[in-house]
Amino acid sequence: MKLGAFSISLTVKDIARSKAFYEQLGFAKFHGDEDQKWLVLKNGETLIGLFEGMFPKNLLTFNPGWDQDAQNLDDFDDVRTIQQSLLAAGVELDSQAEGKEGPGSIMLTDPDGNPILIDQHR
Repeated sequence: MKLGAFSISLTVKDIARSKAFYEQLGFAKFHGDEDQKWLVLKNGETLIGLFEGMFPKNLLTFNPGWDQDAQNLDDFDDVRTIQQSLLAAGVELDSQAEGKEGPGSIMLTDPDGNPILIDQHR
């Protein structure tokens, strides 16, 4: 299963304060809009998403179709193919992707209660 780019998505209380903190650790803005309360920061190949008021808790995020630089991959597993594989394996999904192609997402929870978002943007 090709899950694509990986990042940790952090639920933050104050996006400006969190951004300043992670910049001290060598992260720089990679994508997002601070006015909309979300940013993706990058340090080398490591991605951290900061989200104020969007998610109830931190989550693991995978982006099928993208590499760690958010560049389109020619060869990737569509989120609906991943969804079918997970369902066939008996994995319970919290939400499922709709449609036959294009953007879509699924959510699931690991055995320890950690939410996982598989979010395809194209």
